[in-house]
Amino acid sequence: MNFKIALHWKILIAMLLGVIWALISGQFGWNKWTIDWIDPFGKIFINCLKFIAIPLVLFSIVSGVASLGNIQQLGRIGIKTLLLYLATTVFAVSTGLLIVNLLKPGKVDGETLNKNRLRYELWVEENGFSIKDGEHYLQKADSNLIAEVTKQMNAEQQSDTYQQLASKKEQAKQVQTGPLQPLVDMVPENLVLSLTDSRLMLQVIFFALFFGISLSLLPKEKVATVSQFFEGMNEVFVKMVNIVMQGAPFFVFCLMAGVLAKVANSPKEIGQLFASLGYYALAVVAGLFLMLTLVYPLMLKMFRVPIAYKTFFQKLSPAQFLAFSTSSSAATLPVTIKCVEDLGVSKKVSDFVLPIGATVNMDGTSLYQAVAVIFLAQFHGVDLSIQQQLGIVATTTLASIGAAAVPSAGLIMLMFVLSSVELNPLWIVIIYPIDRLLDMCRTVVNITSDATVAAIIAKGEGELK
Repeated sequence: MNFKIALHWKILIAMLLGVIWALISGQFGWNKWTIDWIDPFGKIFINCLKFIAIPLVLFSIVSGVASLGNIQQLGRIGIKTLLLYLATTVFAVSTGLLIVNLLKPGKVDGETLNKNRLRYELWVEENGFSIKDGEHYLQKADSNLIAEVTKQMNAEQQSDTYQQLASKKEQAKQVQTGPLQPLVDMVPENLVLSLTDSRLMLQVIFFALFFGISLSLLPKEKVATVSQFFEGMNEVFVKMVNIVMQGAPFFVFCLMAGVLAKVANSPKEIGQLFASLGYYALAVVAGLFLMLTLVYPLMLKMFRVPIAYKTFFQKLSPAQFLAFSTSSSAATLPVTIKCVEDLGVSKKVSDFVLPIGATVNMDGTSLYQAVAVIFLAQFHGVDLSIQQQLGIVATTTLASIGAAAVPSAGLIMLMFVLSSVELNPLWIVIIYPIDRLLDMCRTVVNITSDATVAAIIAKGEGELK
């Protein structure tokens, strides 16, 4: 009897074994050994996918655009792609705001609320901002309580975590520029530098589109060799993905064991970590779950894409499990392309739509940022109006476009969103411990959205088998 387990089941089993190992490791004090001897293999896996991702994007887009031939078709696909990505992002942010306002995960009472509110007003006073909701608790608060909170804030500023987040805040400041800065950042100043930095994926996409369009405008007999070179290189990198994925279950086990070994030293600490932020995590996961199980299937049905609900998720599951373990849309991109092509989407559509989506379409990240901002405001007793929350929709949508497709990039962009609505960006220290775990969940939604849009575009262009 030939019993063969599908790859996505192997990856899921490996993830569960990684969690079990982390619990055992914490119980017996083996965390340092796990971090030293198991976690590096997970890093090797991510590095392999990362070094494949950029050249794969370059060669796949160039060969895909060149094969289109018809520039009008390219423009039509591009406009459809961007509009659909924008629509899904706005819907994701709106879903996040609806859920966080209904569940109110950040609502606290009593002394905790008083202290948190004081923290907010002291920060506002220090930075010269205005109180968002017009309340002024600082004026009537007990002087002893003010002194206690001030002392706590000063002590926190000396911690290693605070210093790390302060460094991230400086990174966030760098993106707070003019409204057209995303267009400026899209055009590479130095292509070689763009090819060596995964955060500059959008610049690689811009060059690949420009090169592919130029290639398609030239007589085929003059550029046949160049076209064959890019097609051949694309095939080589796809083959490299297939080879790396053969070892995915082992590497995913190492990733999960390493991540959990770093965030807690014992099973008890792991339990406390999840319990303290459980309600907030529940709000984020509930929103992500709605996007996965309701919004995307409805989109496929609305655009009459002839792919069954079950088949869509079954074919995409290897990429989803990998996205969960790597927390990186860019690292998962090669596998996402393969899974989407298995769904019947033509190569020229998947090679064009998915790399763009990995950079500019971050539904999961957008939803998470909306929930996180309102949660942190609620936690500090700040009541944001509907108008202020609608401003968060616009800011979060733009911020998600600029977020790099790498782990924890959403955390930096969350600082940007908090700053833009005049809330303390270093509040993220509260959600920092659980961010990586939620990052895993929201990356799954990011790549599922990309795949959904690719299937819709393929159906509209007659490129769905």
